[in-house]
Amino acid sequence: MSEREERMNIGDVAARTGLPAKTIRYYEEIGLVQPRRNDNGYRDFGPRDLHNLAFLGRARALGFSIEDCRVLLALYRDEGRASADVKRVAQVHLARIDDKITQLQEMRATLAALVAACAGDARPDCPILSDLATRLSGDAA
Repeated sequence: MSEREERMNIGDVAARTGLPAKTIRYYEEIGLVQPRRNDNGYRDFGPRDLHNLAFLGRARALGFSIEDCRVLLALYRDEGRASADVKRVAQVHLARIDDKITQLQEMRATLAALVAACAGDARPDCPILSDLATRLSGDAA
């Protein structure tokens, strides 16, 4: 296969990676990918670009931040990397996920208690609205 046959436009790359063209353009804008440009100015993606975009799509699907993706991509490209560096990035992200899960569980428990306390009938009094109003006005800590 020749070099020309391996080149793809943004639509081809979007279809193959499942990433929207807008996202690919954003990744280029912030320097995560640097596709070649044709004489007419169109982006010209190669197999490495395709692979890097698929890598970024997977990392983002796992919730890694853009900066984490930048670090992970640099580590991926560095054949002399230490796996400990990669693991460290993943561990920090995992800790953030665990914190978020804890927060979501607390939110769920609070909301479940409020829903259980609400009669859900034609009366106007509602513990859900009362709790929201109390929290917003700063009347309760």
